[in-house]
Amino acid sequence: MSNVTEPKLSLLDKLLPVWIVAAMLLGVAIGNLFPSLGPALNSIKIADVSLPIAFGLLWMMYPVLTKVKYETIPGLASNKKMFSYSIILNWIIGPALMFGLAWLMLPDMPEYRAGIILVGLARCIAMVLVWNMLAKGSSEIAAILVALNSVFQIFMYSVLGFFYLELLPGWLGLSQTQIQISMWQIAKSVLIYLGIPLLAGYLTRKILIQKKGEAWFEKRFLPKLSPTALMALLYTIILMFSMQGEIIVSLPLDVFRIALPLLCYFLLMWFGAFFGAKALRFNYSESASVAFTAAGNNFELAIAVSAGIFGIASGQSLAAVVGPLIEVPVLVSLVYVSLWAQKFFQKAD
Repeated sequence: MSNVTEPKLSLLDKLLPVWIVAAMLLGVAIGNLFPSLGPALNSIKIADVSLPIAFGLLWMMYPVLTKVKYETIPGLASNKKMFSYSIILNWIIGPALMFGLAWLMLPDMPEYRAGIILVGLARCIAMVLVWNMLAKGSSEIAAILVALNSVFQIFMYSVLGFFYLELLPGWLGLSQTQIQISMWQIAKSVLIYLGIPLLAGYLTRKILIQKKGEAWFEKRFLPKLSPTALMALLYTIILMFSMQGEIIVSLPLDVFRIALPLLCYFLLMWFGAFFGAKALRFNYSESASVAFTAAGNNFELAIAVSAGIFGIASGQSLAAVVGPLIEVPVLVSLVYVSLWAQKFFQKAD
């Protein structure tokens, strides 16, 4: 018999799709009612990302990283099969799949195509922790996978950018896009959007458990802190959609064209990774962590790179911005698919 208990979602979690749709609609409405809001919000930046959005991202990740039991990570890190599988998904299959979908569905739109490829190269280090938390995945494994992605991102993003935008298209007789990305540009994004909340979460856990005890921390502090991650998520969604609300309304066909390969990518990566993990005999929490890490993308980095190289008003930047606008509702839906699919793991145990 399986000892896995059926996860119970809070009312906030159960109605999250409703809140997210409402946040998206509110953001679009605000963006259209106040078209000058986007440039104003974008005028102050951290690592080429709007300061108000950067605040939301950091706030969103902090509660999740406070829940991680860091003392258990060394034991989990010995699972070479799982981490090898994740690296293959994130750094071989994911970029190749996005490249193929971009050329298949956007052969006549080179700017959008390049922007989507840049999204595919940026592996998730932020929102994936929220999706993993909601799906009852392992927070410790997710933390390790995010750390792995961060290290690979620093060293491989510019290399893969050159390969998929210049080298491979040239080999295939396709049009090429020149791109230059510094390692510091990537490292800066990783240090800010992962390093700050990771350090804050670790210190919060360590200091409060020492002062108040683990029981108080787990039963009193975390239940109050955890819901703020979802509030930060909704806040970030409202800002993202308000900054792009005018574009979404004025260029609906372009947004749809960009959204189509992204939608296919998120679904193919998640289902392939999730059931591939089951076939490899990973348990449910491991499979969920691997799947959401493989399907999610680091849109902060993709937006920063696109804006820095091609300009914030470019088609490449628009494609990078549409990335999270599609990723958020799709991966929220996959949270519920993941919880429903948990029954297959229970039957196998």
